[in-house]
Amino acid sequence: MFILLCLISGVSRGDDVPRTASQTWRQFDPRAEALETELIRESLEDGIVLRQVRFVVGTFAGRKTRVAAFYAFPHGGKNLPGIVQLHGGGQRAMPQTARFWATHGYAAVAVNWGEHVIGEQSDSNTDWAGIPAGFFEPKHYNDVTPAAGTIHDVPHPWNSSWLLYAAAARRAITFLEQQFEADGANIGVTGHSMGGRLTVLTATDSRVKAASPSVGGSGYLYEDIAGVPGSGRQMQADKELYAATLDCSQYWPLIQCPVMFLGATNDFNSPMEFVLRGFRTLPHGNGALSFAPHRNHRFTGDNYAARIRWFQTHLKHRFIFPQTARTELALNSADGISQFVVRPDVAGPYQLTSVAVFYGYDRDPRTRFWRSADVVRDGDVFRAACAVMESGEPLFVFANITYDTGDVIKMPPGYQDTSLLTVTSECRQASPAQLLAAGAQPAGTRQRMIDDFQHGWRDWSLVGVGHSIHWNYETHKVNDSAFVGPRGASLVIDVETAAPHNTLAVIMETDMWRGYTGRKSRRFTALVELHEAGTHVVKLSAEKFVTADGEVLDSYDFVTSLILTPGQKERPDTVTEVWQGKIPTFQSIRWEGGEFASRPRPYLKQGQTVANFDDTFREQFDRAVEESVRREKQEQ
Repeated sequence: MFILLCLISGVSRGDDVPRTASQTWRQFDPRAEALETELIRESLEDGIVLRQVRFVVGTFAGRKTRVAAFYAFPHGGKNLPGIVQLHGGGQRAMPQTARFWATHGYAAVAVNWGEHVIGEQSDSNTDWAGIPAGFFEPKHYNDVTPAAGTIHDVPHPWNSSWLLYAAAARRAITFLEQQFEADGANIGVTGHSMGGRLTVLTATDSRVKAASPSVGGSGYLYEDIAGVPGSGRQMQADKELYAATLDCSQYWPLIQCPVMFLGATNDFNSPMEFVLRGFRTLPHGNGALSFAPHRNHRFTGDNYAARIRWFQTHLKHRFIFPQTARTELALNSADGISQFVVRPDVAGPYQLTSVAVFYGYDRDPRTRFWRSADVVRDGDVFRAACAVMESGEPLFVFANITYDTGDVIKMPPGYQDTSLLTVTSECRQASPAQLLAAGAQPAGTRQRMIDDFQHGWRDWSLVGVGHSIHWNYETHKVNDSAFVGPRGASLVIDVETAAPHNTLAVIMETDMWRGYTGRKSRRFTALVELHEAGTHVVKLSAEKFVTADGEVLDSYDFVTSLILTPGQKERPDTVTEVWQGKIPTFQSIRWEGGEFASRPRPYLKQGQTVANFDDTFREQFDRAVEESVRREKQEQ
């Protein structure tokens, strides 16, 4: 039996409790117990064999647990590299996901750890045997403290559902090892959101040869964001044991395989600075990043292509992945404006199509607006000026390097097939103290023009592009110091519609993710009736923006995002007609009237000052810089 006696019995002594991530996984041997694999059904379509299966995860405190999965591979394939795919929160294993990887020449297992029905309602499914896990009662249990149904009666890492899911992933590797079609010595793991975290928890298994988590698995979520006290997630019970055995920050240093992390710069589940902090502890500097700017919990096709190419590189050895671009953030410039220098990999066989530099100031990455810098090329070196808007705030900078590989690859549903590949450079940051010491000077003025769309939707996150009913366009630009609405101003939008009888929802979201300020996040909506087709000039004063409960927006100071979407999508109880005709064309969004006035620092509670946070901020930034320098020395 592969679980120690203390796990089988459900009774633990204090000296039996693991105190590190390594000790935690010594209590689980993923090869020891028989899989008892069940074949539920099998099909062959377009040259891909798809099997719905179920196998044993393990016996915990006398309870045998099982997980369902889809297994796919090219018909007639053998000795294929393997992929273990881990779905996200609230989702389920999907046959098309396993099929997608199979079409790329892998033997792929999509693990249904969340218990949702796959296949037919009556099919044998995932069964956690009454242990709190999955999405049904008893549900997912994050904590390590004992509760009804947990494996142990004392605080113990194996009380948490996270380890059960990761155990299922490790057993999926064992499953692949036993399949005729798969090369059990050449396996990758990938997952999104909760599946991203599970990817990090699984990647310490020595059998994993490459990993690609996305928007999950950063670690540090129960710590404060640097310079933002109170921003960490709250946990009431045994935070110390949880942090030592379950937090992904403890797993990054143990991962020996190459890792490609797909991120979103404004992600709530893996804040960008936490991703970078964990990534710096990855041994040997053996990893790469691909961040999608302006997005929360999603990314673009050229980002996703980095994942496909990563596995082609490390599992198939059929692709040469570009090296991460070297960067420098020069603070000591003659004009007081910081300069970002990028040296991308141009030695490879792919055409360099663009170097885009993004910089921002907001201390909270979840609401930060990333400005697009003007980039100047000098041979193979790219430079961009990154001016700070106001003193006392940090500076964050990175570049996205996009290559055209010349080879169009098949993408999963939701993405267009592409030959492009985007890789994120080394990311740089400077604290307010560092900027002050370097003589950085605030530069820039307040702007009334929010967007004239001369660069298209460059500064926005777009969802539902091409879908005339469900489009949703969002920007954090109105949270940037330069674009905050003037006191008493109106928002003016020039928009053209192709059909009559439409209602546009214009949304101002305030204080999103800023519960640490004591203010609640609110969603203020203005519904605009566009009765005729053609060009419209929409003018909205602050009092036009109202919450569903009737609260009126009184200031633009704490607006974190501006959102445009069809009225019926936002307020279906009020607007009954779906959007008619094509997605509208937006020509200009701007502020009119009112007076510019300084706004309170948005991360502060009422009565607090920036000075309250300086010492902590400096310490946290210094630690991050030290970690970055240490990693660079290891890579030299």
